[in-house]
This record gives sequence, C-alpha cells and structure tokens, in this order.
Amino acid sequence: MLVVEDNELNLKLFCDLLRAHGHDVLPQRDGRDVLRQARDFRPDLVIMDIHLPHVSGVDLIISLKADRELSVVPIMAVTAYAGKGDEERIRAAGANAYVSKPISVLRFVEQVNALL
Repeated sequence: MLVVEDNELNLKLFCDLLRAHGHDVLPQRDGRDVLRQARDFRPDLVIMDIHLPHVSGVDLIISLKADRELSVVPIMAVTAYAGKGDEERIRAAGANAYVSKPISVLRFVEQVNALL
C-alpha cells in the first residue's frame, strides 16, 4: 500500500496499523512523488491525505484515476477536512472511501479491508 501523509505521527500510525495487519507499506511524505511511486510500487491501495504541501490530495486523486494503469487502484482519503460538502467533493474526484481525522482505528482497518 502507498500511504501519502505529510504529518510524521499520522504516517507512522497508518503504516504501523497496516503492517500489523500484514500489509507491505510504502510511506510517502511528499505528494510530488506520488505518481512515480505508484507506478513503480503498484500498490493494492492508496491512502491519501488531502491537505499536503506542494500539491493537493484531491489533485493527486484525479491524476491517479486518470492514469490508465493506476485507475483501478482504490483510494482511501484520510483527512481532517470534515466540513459540509468535503466528502462529496473528495469522492467526486475519485476517492473510493473517506475517513476523517482523528481516525477511529477500527473504522480505518474496516475501510482498508473493504477496499481490498
């Protein structure tokens, strides 16, 4: 799985949870490298923060879904954006699931399993 998160503590938490459930994880803090990393790593799932430095997570979702080889990879948005209309906007960009921060560990794991 490719985990895109700029907050070091959140990145560690997500990666540790996924590894504890037997998944191979590639952490990525810089959104500018996501497309290249996804093409090289071929993840079964992308976990995407929405608020990233340098590039929007929504724009990255759109780019991943527009890529012929990566368009089938499910994307779970994990974000602190929980305002009215945010989930709809993020799903319209192509996210298959949406989890708001702070995360519920149980809900996070359930969403990952549902997408796989």
